[in-house]
Amino acid sequence: MEYFTSTEIIGYLASLAVLLSFLMKKIKTLRLVNTLGCVIFIVYGILLGYSIPIILTNAAIVTINVVYLIKDNKKVV
Repeated sequence: MEYFTSTEIIGYLASLAVLLSFLMKKIKTLRLVNTLGCVIFIVYGILLGYSIPIILTNAAIVTINVVYLIKDNKKVV
């Protein structure tokens, strides 16, 4: 009987978080959940032996999400 490796589980968790982020009605919640998923994907990319495409893409998305979250937060204050 085969089980998932811890690396595979992390990959599935990242995929689930990103998928769930698109079900959020509020953009702030979407960005927060998406950022969490992307951070998990970065960990996954590292565990795969430094998969640069996975790491760079998700790091870019995290950066974009953080920039917009900061901009949105400044509008509220």
